[in-house]
Amino acid sequence: MDEERVKKLVRELIIEVGEDPTREGLRETPKRIANMYKEIFGGYDSDSELSVQFSEDSDVVIARDIQFYSMCEHHMLPFYGKIHIAYSPNGRVFGISKLVRLVEKYSKRLQIQERITKNIADELYAQGVKGVAIFVDAEHLCMKMRGVRNDATLSSSAFRGIYENKEEKEGILALIRKRSSDLPF
Repeated sequence: MDEERVKKLVRELIIEVGEDPTREGLRETPKRIANMYKEIFGGYDSDSELSVQFSEDSDVVIARDIQFYSMCEHHMLPFYGKIHIAYSPNGRVFGISKLVRLVEKYSKRLQIQERITKNIADELYAQGVKGVAIFVDAEHLCMKMRGVRNDATLSSSAFRGIYENKEEKEGILALIRKRSSDLPF
């Protein structure tokens, strides 16, 4: 990203909305926004490092409540929520930080929720696991603060491998919905 160009464009935008970019509260805004964009759009340059795995087998691994923030590609407003990842290893497991980095890789881009869901499922499944189930629940400011102005939450999911089977899908859905205190073991 060309930081100087972003600063010039933000300055022009400030003028276009009817403000004075030399006003005290706005003087540093172009620089702050350029720095913020480097951070919130860092997914274009990230590597999820899923090649780092550990020899271990398990029936299912579930990472719940991975928080994410993204920017809607249609209105460039934030959407955010939680991602739940379930996968069945094939003799190798991923570190939890690798799953979080995978979420960041796809959420820190101009995006839509359905694509984040699909991208995470596809990349994880490509690592040779037996199955992947991804669930995303998010709130979209493009819908809350403009347009229909509604507080609805959007949910999306993606299933790969063994979780495409109806019985397996129902089983993993039940496990995702359970909290740790509800589990029998």
